[in-house]
Amino acid sequence: MLITVTRSGGFAGIEKERELDTTGRRDAPRWEDLAHRAVASIADGYHYRITVDGRAVDLQDPYLSEDQKELIRGVLGEGA
Repeated sequence: MLITVTRSGGFAGIEKERELDTTGRRDAPRWEDLAHRAVASIADGYHYRITVDGRAVDLQDPYLSEDQKELIRGVLGEGA
């Protein structure tokens, strides 16, 4: 399994990307299980994409900040 993690943003705006290939690793089951759990969707959870002047962010309920919730409620006209 090939796992890729990309981080962007922050003060300097530096992007960092790393890959982890679990093939042949003794600890492969641990990493693969963790990866499957990390990308699993929340049952019955909402997914959001907020785009502001061409810049987009993908979000998932219940992992929303209060600002994100307020913006979603205001734009959609219903709860987030």
